[in-house]
Amino acid sequence: MDLKENISEGLRSIRANLLRSVLTAAIVAIGITALVGILTAIDGMQASITNNFASLGANSFKIESKDAGNQRRMQGRQEKTYPEITFFEAKRFKDYFSVPADISISTMITFGAELKYGSKKTNPNMVVLGGDENFLAQSGYTLAEGRNFTPNDIQLGTNLVIIGPTIRQALFERNEEAVGADIMLLNNRFKIIGVMDEAGSMGGNSGSSRAAIIPVTGASRFATNQALAYTVEVSIPNPQEMDNAMGEATGLMRAIRQDALGQPDSFELSRNISAAEELASISGKMRIGGFVIGIITLLGASIGLMNIMLVSVTERTREIGVRKALGATPQKIRLQFLIEATVICLLGGIAGIVFGILIGNLVSSLVGEGGFLIPWLWIMAGVSICILVGLGSGYYPARKASRLDPVESLRFE
Repeated sequence: MDLKENISEGLRSIRANLLRSVLTAAIVAIGITALVGILTAIDGMQASITNNFASLGANSFKIESKDAGNQRRMQGRQEKTYPEITFFEAKRFKDYFSVPADISISTMITFGAELKYGSKKTNPNMVVLGGDENFLAQSGYTLAEGRNFTPNDIQLGTNLVIIGPTIRQALFERNEEAVGADIMLLNNRFKIIGVMDEAGSMGGNSGSSRAAIIPVTGASRFATNQALAYTVEVSIPNPQEMDNAMGEATGLMRAIRQDALGQPDSFELSRNISAAEELASISGKMRIGGFVIGIITLLGASIGLMNIMLVSVTERTREIGVRKALGATPQKIRLQFLIEATVICLLGGIAGIVFGILIGNLVSSLVGEGGFLIPWLWIMAGVSICILVGLGSGYYPARKASRLDPVESLRFE
């Protein structure tokens, strides 16, 4: 018997014991569906969420003033303090940075502002920030009403403001127009040009909801009794250029800050990848969990398959004796049963892969638009596992069948 005949015989045996074969293949299909489906869903969700993180600054880095903890002491020595990054230094960096990127300059003015409109006023815990035309997009804020700053607004430093939804609710009625209204902020009159959406900045935390953003060029005029510390955020369209961009940023800022050769940086440069790294860590753990679930299910399927093959060997003892009497070698008998077990696993595996891809993409589509994903790696892994399960489950029954005595087999009733 050649390979083709063994495969045909395996299919005939499956048809002869259709119900048992279908149930066993269904168990294998459930295991592969769990394996491929969970891993496909995880890959799809990660692709969708990674795109969202990229729009919220996952492919960016910040340059901030170095925090020395206001002259903290360590091991009996007072740490060196560094001057804050000034607007002049941040502006020079933005003008001279040569790597293609979107650059924003921002600063924190106060955490305790009170805004007024007519007879209404907010609580005195509103956050006032200075930002430029790129600040909203790079910080993940979105606008529900109005417009963003223009480069001309930033250059002139006019008294314009973009407010958060909490401020709008405190100062205006639901149907009242906020954009275009004049409010009092930091003892000055500002015109509202935009209202941020509730879902701004990584899910709409309370800080963004209570924020008021004014042009960064005029921020220093409203900071009383303090020197403002400015932050530069650089967003790189091509993540592969990140290391090169960070290296150039370090060199340029050291030159602007006149850091001496051999001395540490007088600023902090940090890449905004904590969220992406956290996502990768969670995804890795979820993959392990999904793989374990699928393997456990397939282990149960392999035990069921082995049981069916052992029953099949017993039922076909006389048939095995006839074949041996006609010249079939133990190797051919063993190969026949191995192929039969593998065919059952592959039939269940193919069904499981199809269902796994469909279910996985359906689940990932509930999180976001990540496109239809075909996980070729998990498909190949699923097929390989099916073959291994078939060989592992069928080996002992096949070995038992190949070692049957032909004379005793012919006498079996």
